[in-house]
Amino acid sequence: MTSAKTFPASAAPKFASIGSPYFGIMLACMAVVLILSNIGASKGVAIGPIITDGGFFLFPLAYILGDVISEVYGFKVARKAIITTFALSVFASLCYWVIIALPGFDDEFGASKQAALEGALGPVPQIVLASLLAFFAGQTINSWILVRMKARTGEKSLWARIMGSSVAGEFVDTLIFCSIAASVIGITDFGTFVNYVLVGFLYKTLVEFLFVPVTALAIGWIKKREPSYGAPTAAVTNVA
Repeated sequence: MTSAKTFPASAAPKFASIGSPYFGIMLACMAVVLILSNIGASKGVAIGPIITDGGFFLFPLAYILGDVISEVYGFKVARKAIITTFALSVFASLCYWVIIALPGFDDEFGASKQAALEGALGPVPQIVLASLLAFFAGQTINSWILVRMKARTGEKSLWARIMGSSVAGEFVDTLIFCSIAASVIGITDFGTFVNYVLVGFLYKTLVEFLFVPVTALAIGWIKKREPSYGAPTAAVTNVA
């Protein structure tokens, strides 16, 4: 069991408690983004030589939100957000299974709708498994590295924290997800798989890098509006 770290008052990294509505809004957005990404990821996408999936444009947003939560609220709160998002995605997957299993109309329209649902949502459970394991591992590593770096640098080097943690988290996330999900979207040969992994990793990392200024602005905006940011209790207990 991880114990809370203690720091001298002047060196303690600053965090906020979750008493304001900002955390709840970001948590809801993270969960929605992951659930929609899981649905989109069931479709393979080929853009010229680039192989990816239909959730490629959404998923980096979950990591940007994770960076904001980790920087402002600390690792313990970020871990709660990851677990909650994980649980909501499982619930969504169970709902898809129930919807598909329910008896539908037996006319031509009902049969076509059933086939469409099975085609769109049928592969999602395996995609969800891939996404959840990848999200849990990648986000945990991303958050842990960011908070550990903050413990060393304090309020300085925000851009370095965001970029450094993103590279590690996105690589682990992409490798786990692609290894499980590749067969579902029709990737069967090694060359295409490598393309899928590299494109996914480079794309997600590039998007996060491009959005670093926006992420930094969002972090600064929330820090100024969180009344508990920098309170001694939050600084000590939210590190790990």
